[in-house]
Amino acid sequence: MSGGDIAGLIAAGVFAVLVLLLAVPIWKLGRVFDELRKAIRTVTDETTPLIGEVTSTVSTTHQQLKAVDGITSNVSDASANISALSSLVAATIGAPLIKVSAFSYGVRTALAGRTSPARRRRSR
Repeated sequence: MSGGDIAGLIAAGVFAVLVLLLAVPIWKLGRVFDELRKAIRTVTDETTPLIGEVTSTVSTTHQQLKAVDGITSNVSDASANISALSSLVAATIGAPLIKVSAFSYGVRTALAGRTSPARRRRSR
């Protein structure tokens, strides 16, 4: 065995040790990729039914909002009708009531002005 052969054997041994040292992280990285693939598959399998449930929930919510929209429209119409009725009552009863009130005030004032002269002297 010559010096070149011994150097070749040493280089081959160092290369083998280097390959072994690099094989361990690569092997662990392969396991990480396997776990990542399983996690992605699980997420995909669980997401598909979840999307179906979300679609169903959104559809149901949309139907409920349509019903609420109808109720809101009916309440708005009822409010407008009540406002119109209130204006009608105020116009029908309010004006004559004001006239009666003014008339009664005038009568009271006229009657108060007809007090006896003796009573007027006492009040001064």
